[in-house]
Amino acid sequence: TSEEKTTIGERISIEGSIRGEANLVIEGAMKGTIEMGKHNFTIGPNGRVDGEIHAQDVSINGQFKGTIKALGKVAVTQKADFNGEIKAKSFSVEDGAYFKGVVELDRESHKNPAATETPRGPSSPETAKQSVTPPNDVKMEK
Repeated sequence: TSEEKTTIGERISIEGSIRGEANLVIEGAMKGTIEMGKHNFTIGPNGRVDGEIHAQDVSINGQFKGTIKALGKVAVTQKADFNGEIKAKSFSVEDGAYFKGVVELDRESHKNPAATETPRGPSSPETAKQSVTPPNDVKMEK
């Protein structure tokens, strides 16, 4: 199924939502929500999308305005015109692309060790409390 691909041609315009269980390429215009689950989504060089994209990997070769939430990677190519927000595990922008936006990278594998370190963090405040005790000792010396 990863090789299955549906293409929406240059002369097609869609307004609304698209949901699918295959890879999707838009060469035309789309305004709305695109939900491809664990499949890939591509905006072709002549494609224009205004809305929200949920997919595995997303490749922007045309115009995009909106929000992308990718489970994997978002690639903004040299010919892209991007304006919006990206939340993904990885992200790339080629030289020459227009990019105006915000990127938030998910790093769940790195969050887990950080979460393990967080319980150690409270022991640091305890250490800080202990370090508060020596100033009391210092007061006692006075």
